[in-house]
Amino acid sequence: MTALKQYERIEATGLWRPSPDEQRREVVVSIGEATLTISDFNDRALTHWSLAALERRNPGEYPAVYNPDGDPGETLELAETETTMIAAIDRLQRAIETARPHPGRIRWISVGVVVAVVLAVLTLWLPGAMRRHVVTVVPDIKRQDIGRSVLSRIERVTGRTCGTEETDQVLAKLAQRTGVRRLVVVPGGLAASLYLPGGIVVLNHTLIEDFEDSSVVAGFIMAERSRALARDPMDELLYRAGPLASFRLLTTGGLTPEILDSYAERVLSEPRPDVPDEDLLAIFSQAAIPSSPYAYARDITGESVLGLIEADPMTGRTLEPVLADRDWVRLQGICGS
Repeated sequence: MTALKQYERIEATGLWRPSPDEQRREVVVSIGEATLTISDFNDRALTHWSLAALERRNPGEYPAVYNPDGDPGETLELAETETTMIAAIDRLQRAIETARPHPGRIRWISVGVVVAVVLAVLTLWLPGAMRRHVVTVVPDIKRQDIGRSVLSRIERVTGRTCGTEETDQVLAKLAQRTGVRRLVVVPGGLAASLYLPGGIVVLNHTLIEDFEDSSVVAGFIMAERSRALARDPMDELLYRAGPLASFRLLTTGGLTPEILDSYAERVLSEPRPDVPDEDLLAIFSQAAIPSSPYAYARDITGESVLGLIEADPMTGRTLEPVLADRDWVRLQGICGS
């Protein structure tokens, strides 16, 4: 044992008593690798004590009194002057304790690791897994109901949706042409467009009234479709609302007004996420709608949207207008401008 090397030649004198009924006698104490040997002055061993099973009755007091573990009747006293021997016993006992296996400690470490893993699963994996599960099981009718509820809150900022029976028919044609379920137009409070749960796309009236080409508004709708394909609006709502919202929707089939209010405020105030050009071009190509009108509506110089202009999938092809001229004219006055 490494800790023994500097003590392996030391000896000390002490008072040893084999039992409470016997007198104390002066003895010689020496240290072995794992034992304390008590001998008489003729070098005859009287007893051996295991250092690992040695107890000190009075830590910090003198004379230091020791006894074997489980046998308090047998004692050994070392005077305060035997500091080297007392220090050697203390150090060797600590070395033995350190080297000894600690199954309890290992068990607690194992339990701690398991608890840490479980907590990590609960806090990191479970909320996302539950949210993704809820998104897949929410029926369309519930999505539409949630979308309408969010829309009613958005109208507090944007104003009520515009429309007449005639314009509603035109919006239905445009929705069918662009592959969305429902289109609504608001008079303000919205930068451009927004995709809500339930397939509702909200449009600022300026996308219709400020442009002569119906391909422009169609382009904004297609961009929202691309965003929705990249991330389901229902998933975005539940992510923003936190794991309790997913649990509530799964168990009760509804969301609190506070959750809907908070989501409506955030989606109106935050910029819409960018969509990679390749994703946009793919969806424009699929719908046979040119991407250039949309690109120039975003940046009249074309510099920041050059990819959408140069790679327009409809370039050189004969195109039918997104909407007939008479329908587009009807739609351009939708909010009374």
